[in-house]
Amino acid sequence: MTDSTGAFPGLVPSPAAPKVARAAGYEIEEELRAAPSGSGHPVVIAGVDEVGRGAWAGPVVVCAAVTDLSPPPVLPGRGKKTIALTDSKLLTHAHRDAFAEILPGWLAGHAIGASSPEEIDELGMTAALRRAAVRALEALPVQPDVVILDGKHDFLSRPWRVRCEVKADQRSVTVAAASVLAKVHRDRLMADLGDDFPGYGFADSAGYPSPVHQKALEEQGPTPHHRLSWSYLDDLPRWRHMKKHRDPLAGEGQLSLL
Repeated sequence: MTDSTGAFPGLVPSPAAPKVARAAGYEIEEELRAAPSGSGHPVVIAGVDEVGRGAWAGPVVVCAAVTDLSPPPVLPGRGKKTIALTDSKLLTHAHRDAFAEILPGWLAGHAIGASSPEEIDELGMTAALRRAAVRALEALPVQPDVVILDGKHDFLSRPWRVRCEVKADQRSVTVAAASVLAKVHRDRLMADLGDDFPGYGFADSAGYPSPVHQKALEEQGPTPHHRLSWSYLDDLPRWRHMKKHRDPLAGEGQLSLL
């Protein structure tokens, strides 16, 4: 986990077999639907999840997803076992890709929103994350009555009615679907950027710190897709002059160059 300035206490772990995934369910959605909506129609629930918050390069991406509370799709596993939908981090790359192919046809609606590195530098991560989430929610075919966010922090707030839940991406089918679609979308986007900027390892690291990424930064400096307000630049003497700082007295969106 990174802090708000992009500090990253460790490197991206090497690929390994994910933990045994617990199937996401509908307990949170059912509880929300049981509460009176006052609107006369069934409560529309959107699950929201983000990816890319702690990366050094690339956008932060948010997916908003809506289900009809029908049983979610599963993937064939070994023997008679099946692979259940859950937090994208608990699925293999192949299983994420497979779910990403079938989820759009199963979901009642979904949309992707993003905030660019420039917006992250200008606004700070919380505001950039909210902007990306609003873009996703407003692009849904139907506007939700309530939004489930993974974690404790409500980065969305009014006018949205928000329910924050720890490990929602493992407990809520709706959030799990958003988690998978957000990660696959961003991973593919970063892989495409890797074709334009070989040597940074974007296809493998997705813009997070890794030995390959760090070495390329030291030798070649940041690309146009790097976040220039992040603290990694403090450790790059040749490129430290590029670091951007928001001026708290000048209001949101004002930047100065160190």
